[in-house]
Amino acid sequence: MKSVRKTIQLHTPNIFGNETKYLKECIKSNYLTFGKHSELFLKKIKNVTNSKYPALVHNCTSGLYMCLKIADTKKDDEVIVPSITFIASINVVKYCSANPIFMDVDEYCNIDLKKTKEFILKETFYKNGKTFNKKTKKKISSIIIVHTFGNIVNLEKSFIELCKKRSIIIIEDAAESLGSFYVKNNRKYHAGTIGSLGSISFNGNKIITSAGGGVVLTNNKSLKKKVVYLSNQAKDDDVNFIHNEVGYNFRLSNIHAAIGLAQIENLKKIIFLKKKIHNEYKKRINKISGLSLINPPIYSKSNYWINILKIDNKYKFTKKFLLKKLISKKIQVRSVWFPNHLQKPYNKCQTYKIKMANKIFKNYMCLPSSSSLKLQEIKYIVDNLK
Repeated sequence: MKSVRKTIQLHTPNIFGNETKYLKECIKSNYLTFGKHSELFLKKIKNVTNSKYPALVHNCTSGLYMCLKIADTKKDDEVIVPSITFIASINVVKYCSANPIFMDVDEYCNIDLKKTKEFILKETFYKNGKTFNKKTKKKISSIIIVHTFGNIVNLEKSFIELCKKRSIIIIEDAAESLGSFYVKNNRKYHAGTIGSLGSISFNGNKIITSAGGGVVLTNNKSLKKKVVYLSNQAKDDDVNFIHNEVGYNFRLSNIHAAIGLAQIENLKKIIFLKKKIHNEYKKRINKISGLSLINPPIYSKSNYWINILKIDNKYKFTKKFLLKKLISKKIQVRSVWFPNHLQKPYNKCQTYKIKMANKIFKNYMCLPSSSSLKLQEIKYIVDNLK
């Protein structure tokens, strides 16, 4: 009888460490909500990212939301965002009753900083210590920099200084970029630690997982205290239950941290496997006319989270056809995200010189990239691309 091929998933967790051991420790000790695994997980995160003051949260989206709140994003403020990103990066702006301004992206699907800088210099004005949009006259409080698919944005000193001079807070969405670094003058800066605040995801499809969860990164002690305060219901007195601000139940449980701890212990091994998979894909795909794999930027050290296939005019099939074909062959592939400036909730928001984002949606797709992906599975995928 012919065996039925299992679906090759886009990205699944790789469980090969102390996950079971640490979960049993949580259950045995009855420390499910708070406990030692949270502190141990935080210590590992500090070692990996060189962030001085990380704070665990229950997901990256809530982390980004608190970053915006801490950046004093108020109703009708504006936040600069890239068009190509998972929609959560945009939704958090709306959670604050603020509005996004959409920027174009570069070939790596990252925000186009050249156009963004041009927008700030030409389309805004500075008054009373704040930056305002010439078109809407509304305050621009911050910019969300998304390090897409584990590829780092080229956050050069001149751009950081411009934002600082204009009082625009840089918030990094590093959801997909644990283990990715920006490299400058032989120094490494982890994703999420270059701006004032950053947020990383430990969702089930990320490079490591805590079955959900996230962390806010900052090198400012007072900002870390604010994140912890807000994520624990803004409790000022836990005996008499005094709350002087509106807080949130955004903390991460010890049982989730236990899974994350076991995962992050194997981060180097996972990145090693991911790089190997990337190189295997590249070697085989680059032989196919009209197809290529997006390489990490030369100024970075990538975690190789997801492999992105680029389709050009030399390839005889469209992306739409290819997606349907591969899915029919039990290969789980996805398009890159639909441009957010065209999404129904946001299609009336301001945009600035967006061209590349539309081309990327037309020609880019995501390939299976689990760290457990086998050589024979890569061969099967590439054979179907042929």
